[in-house]
Amino acid sequence: MDLDFKKASFKDFEDPAGLNAYQRAAYFNQYLNYLEDEGRLNYRFETSSAGGPEIELNIPALGGVGKYISLVSNDYLGFSQHPLVKKAAIFGIQYLGTGTGASPAIGGHFTFHRELEEKIAAFFQRDAAIIYTTGYTANSSSLMALIGKEDLVITDMKIHASMFEGCKGKNQKTFRHNDLEHLELILKDAKDRYRTRFVVVDGVYSQDGDLARLNELVNLVHRYDGYVIMDDAHGVGVIGETGRGVIEPNGLYQDVDIITGTFSKTFGHLGGYVVASPELIRFFKFQSRQHLFSVTATPASMGILKAIDLIDEEPEWKDLLWENVNHFTSGLKSIGLDIGNTQSAIIPVKIGDIALTAEVSGKLLRAGVYANPIMYPAVSKKDTRIRMSLMATHTMQQIDRVLNVFNDLARDLPIRKGGEV
Repeated sequence: MDLDFKKASFKDFEDPAGLNAYQRAAYFNQYLNYLEDEGRLNYRFETSSAGGPEIELNIPALGGVGKYISLVSNDYLGFSQHPLVKKAAIFGIQYLGTGTGASPAIGGHFTFHRELEEKIAAFFQRDAAIIYTTGYTANSSSLMALIGKEDLVITDMKIHASMFEGCKGKNQKTFRHNDLEHLELILKDAKDRYRTRFVVVDGVYSQDGDLARLNELVNLVHRYDGYVIMDDAHGVGVIGETGRGVIEPNGLYQDVDIITGTFSKTFGHLGGYVVASPELIRFFKFQSRQHLFSVTATPASMGILKAIDLIDEEPEWKDLLWENVNHFTSGLKSIGLDIGNTQSAIIPVKIGDIALTAEVSGKLLRAGVYANPIMYPAVSKKDTRIRMSLMATHTMQQIDRVLNVFNDLARDLPIRKGGEV
């Protein structure tokens, strides 16, 4: 196998022909070394400071440890650093220790786990929830348990990888992103052919920052006797008058059949949840294998209980976030950059060329700005971009500094819409 490393992607190394597992690993290391030598391996930098709008990174190629404006964190409201969240987490450790020591069915189900399940369910005006140790397994494990051999799962083509993993080996069809006409064709064809039909979407899509057409989608799916599953990991705390996410603007609390999400973004910790009917939640507690056979979340998760409260107690954080988002997106547009249809705190600058995207990412780093290049297969080869997330705790000075860097780059590189310099 002889790949052109300049045009290659991680996907090319998943299962190359003729190489055993160790040879594949060795060849992939050659590719990683190439990226590193070219200044294009902008991943897995070591962070030596608390997460926030500015962080310390150890980048040997740039001289070691330095300070960078961070645009990579999904801690949208800055709650991982909130003193009351920290205090609650510390109390949990002091009261119960650093771990739970068992899975939920055999001794690892603590009072704070029940309180967390009840609180996240009530947050969405529902009666029942189950928590997982990660948001990824909340999605993958619940789908694995839910979808039977005679069922069909219909997915938006841009849902998160965790949802796609939960659909592996299942009867699955995919519809074009937010294309409800395409979805309806699939629903019509599937109506009498499958026992149960599930439609899986994100609330906020993690690469483009755009929103599901949720009200129309719910009405359509229910008209065909289907069920809606929505992962709103990036919407909670950000979208809606009170931060309940994409479900809130149209009051769809009781209409989205299954709501999933994570505690690792707005709530500033780690873990995931599924909110659904009490019967379904009880089913998951005994049939969802990654829940049943994993040790439960640590007592530090008591910090999440306070973070949920803060959504209502301190709404000013969401207001600050949106001041930052509006300022940043307006600035990027004024430079002439393509930020797509984002309606959230996820802001892409679309470039559409692998080599150019890598070059921009490297120049951002050298200017003291840390933002992730997103390449194929996360997005198509013609849709590469710099993906950024804003926080309520970014200052206007930091945002303006980033805008100035992009403005300078746009003068030298063809990254404006139309490719002009």
